[in-house]
Amino acid sequence: MCKTDRKKKLPVGIESFEEIRQNGFYYVDKTSMIRDLLHKWGKVNLFTRPRRFGKSLNMSMLKSFFEIGCDKTLFDGLKIAEESELCREYMGRFPVVSISLKGVDGQDFSAARSMVCSVIGSEALRFQFLSASEALTDKEKLLYNQLTTVNETNQDVFSMPDSVLSGSLRTLTALLQKHYQSKAIVLIDEYDVPLAKAHEKGYYEPMVALIRSIFDQALKTNEHLYFAVMTGCLRIAKESIFTGLNNTKVFSVTSVRFDEYFGFTDPEVREMLQYYGLKERYHLMKDWYDGYRFGNVEVYCPWDVISYCDELTDDAALEPKDYWSNTSGNDVVRHFIQRIDHGLTRSELETLIAGETITREIYEDLTYNNLYDTMDHMWSVLFATGYLTGRGRSGGREIRLAIPNMEIRNIFTSQILTIFKEGTGKDESLLEEFCTALKSGEAKEVERLLCTYLSRTVSIRDTFVRKPLKENFYHGILLGILGCKNGWYVKSNKEAGDGYSDILVKIESEEIGILIEVKYAENASLLPVCEQALKQIDSRHYDAAFKNDGFQTLVKYGIACFKKSCRVAVKRESSLGG
Repeated sequence: MCKTDRKKKLPVGIESFEEIRQNGFYYVDKTSMIRDLLHKWGKVNLFTRPRRFGKSLNMSMLKSFFEIGCDKTLFDGLKIAEESELCREYMGRFPVVSISLKGVDGQDFSAARSMVCSVIGSEALRFQFLSASEALTDKEKLLYNQLTTVNETNQDVFSMPDSVLSGSLRTLTALLQKHYQSKAIVLIDEYDVPLAKAHEKGYYEPMVALIRSIFDQALKTNEHLYFAVMTGCLRIAKESIFTGLNNTKVFSVTSVRFDEYFGFTDPEVREMLQYYGLKERYHLMKDWYDGYRFGNVEVYCPWDVISYCDELTDDAALEPKDYWSNTSGNDVVRHFIQRIDHGLTRSELETLIAGETITREIYEDLTYNNLYDTMDHMWSVLFATGYLTGRGRSGGREIRLAIPNMEIRNIFTSQILTIFKEGTGKDESLLEEFCTALKSGEAKEVERLLCTYLSRTVSIRDTFVRKPLKENFYHGILLGILGCKNGWYVKSNKEAGDGYSDILVKIESEEIGILIEVKYAENASLLPVCEQALKQIDSRHYDAAFKNDGFQTLVKYGIACFKKSCRVAVKRESSLGG
């Protein structure tokens, strides 16, 4: 166990700046973003980054800094505190309207609209003093009450007519300005989530119209607005929801300005590992969670770094794992892989899996209802959402794209294997041929049929990953095949870690056992490697799993793979029962 006594806690899943600073959590200082926002002025600022890169925490930090009545001690010792004149002029000087649309996920438009009402209504409730403010007229107080009206039959649901909802943020900023005699700051986190969900569930057009109407009034010609900051995953095409909004500065993953404020830089990760006594895990951390390129800065995914560090404090020998994909689905990768032979070639996918680059035009202005219309859009979506990253420009819109790190590579290979398994189950004749040859010990036929399967999927090249991870891929291919065979008990040692061969198969109805050891053959030296695999089965006594269990026949396989080729060695034994 790593000694972390009296060390700061790691903020796994915490997006509240105030909570982190008040409760002794480790904080990677991004407060210089406040200075840059003020010095490099934009009336409306949109930051697009993949999920889990600190967008919500930065929005919380902005709210904690600017809002009237804020706790100024939260920023003690941080970089922004060094800007004493700026702090005197701006800290705690503005009413702040802060909403997050990440939870707007209705099954239909009516439900989603109610969620938008609740988000805005709940924020309006933070300012209940407005209903009694001496600075407001009775009519203005009535406007405020319309923002906080709840449904008569369900007191947990806010109810606003369209005209009120469309002007809700503008109305709230106007009332706050009149009360405080100060223009308001508006923060809108995850602005595009309602559009993504609406596209998935078939009510995209009315949701676009609703979001457009709210943004038009809040951001376009709102004299009560000091400035606004929005975050999201995608930069939605201007004609979709930003029609006529000409005061927006967009900072995407290609923008140099603000590039270091989302994600952890290499020095920040080294400092964290040093603090927790985990310096020896640096190279693993870098291989798995680094590699994203925002502007001119290479960054790590903060969610991964914090999650892995947190687990390492209990188990310093823990291997890296996939944290990022577990926070959301990976449908975009699946859609991409399914385009093989329909705009995407196997060689392109193999090039990416190998850690090499593909040059493609990237379109950063998209709409959710045409994300998957063309391969150009698919490349752009993968780039914007973090599944691919930039390795430099080739000119104009063309960017050299690559898979950023081992974690994302595993997401791709996992989806490849899932799609492969689904296809395998549909070809019953090939499956039956393969399984018949396997239980009969027909090495050449197993070899021929396995090569047929390998030809149907991508290959794993020699770069980017270590040999054990290449073996895992072929191991997954075999499990995908055997998992489709009814009546066979198939066990994976890679998953169980119980000292058996890579794959163990029991055909109890025929008293046949099968042991398979899979090896990756560097430099295509297939035959010696598959013989080595066979010897490993014997030397480590993997057949103990079948002793005294009544099995009459055991078939042992050493299988060596290289790209889309394989060699198979077999050893068959009878009369095992004791």
